[in-house]
Amino acid sequence: MAIWGMQAGKDVYVEKPCSHNIFEAKQIVAAARKYDKIVQQGSQIRSSKAVQEAIQKMRDGLIGDVYLSRGLCFKWRDTIGRKPVEPVPPGVDYDLWTGPSPMHQFTRNRFHYTWHWFWDTGNGDIGNQGIHEMDIARWGLGVKYPTKVSAIGGHFMFDDDQETPNTLTATYEFDDHGKKKMMVFEVRHWITNHESGIGDNGRAPNTVGAVFYGSKGNLAVWDEDHGRYQTYLGREQAPGPSGQDIGNNWANFIAAVRTRKHEDLNAPIEEAHTSMALMHLANASYRLGRTLNFNPDTQQVINDAEADTLLRDGDRGYRAPFTVPEEV
Repeated sequence: MAIWGMQAGKDVYVEKPCSHNIFEAKQIVAAARKYDKIVQQGSQIRSSKAVQEAIQKMRDGLIGDVYLSRGLCFKWRDTIGRKPVEPVPPGVDYDLWTGPSPMHQFTRNRFHYTWHWFWDTGNGDIGNQGIHEMDIARWGLGVKYPTKVSAIGGHFMFDDDQETPNTLTATYEFDDHGKKKMMVFEVRHWITNHESGIGDNGRAPNTVGAVFYGSKGNLAVWDEDHGRYQTYLGREQAPGPSGQDIGNNWANFIAAVRTRKHEDLNAPIEEAHTSMALMHLANASYRLGRTLNFNPDTQQVINDAEADTLLRDGDRGYRAPFTVPEEV
């Protein structure tokens, strides 16, 4: 839809996740460049003045040498149960709704929202709520593509229709101009602890955000409509600079549409593509059951044709006419 919009002469605000695989995101970026369109992803936290300030403080050395970030997606997700096949509801164009994915018989679990938990249409919570935190964790760490990815997890507790894992831990290794950095991303679906104060003063059931670790302290970013950060400095973990401002990603997009300046975007599609790639790599590692070695220059998995095929959606393909063109 994003590519079709650009081909129709439109600027595009595309929701997260902007892609179902790495190939799709690359094609959206290529289309944005070819048609010279303003394209922004719905990564709302990118427009938070407070989080922008937090990132700049880390760049300025507030917490020292930042070597590790952790993305946290701890949301209480109850079982979706098992839903029977039933007639398509009146007024629903199920062919259009299904789009590029294989056609399945209609069930409520493959419809509104719970489509996230099926591989044909979704990416699990790492690509749903988690992609916000993935983007924050990568942004703050100051890295782009990893050199190595390893993910393990599973679908625990519930016997239901869900295909994607409800618990997942992914570890990434980066080469930042000769310096190794790491990122850890965790998805948990049930009762959990809070971390670094994230979780509405430790009382809310969800813990959603990112934590950065440096040689002089650590910094926590709250997501989920908070747009808040707090620093903890030194061995004493003394509270340092903090701030809160949710910002307005939609207003930022409209302003860039008016100026026609791509650099005015807070969440440009190029940044979205990079963060999406990390999510897709984690899911591929989980599904294949092995560590993936990645070439950041070619954006391909090294010596693993099965993984590369999966990252081009080889397990699903595209149902005509909802195809992503090789040439945009």
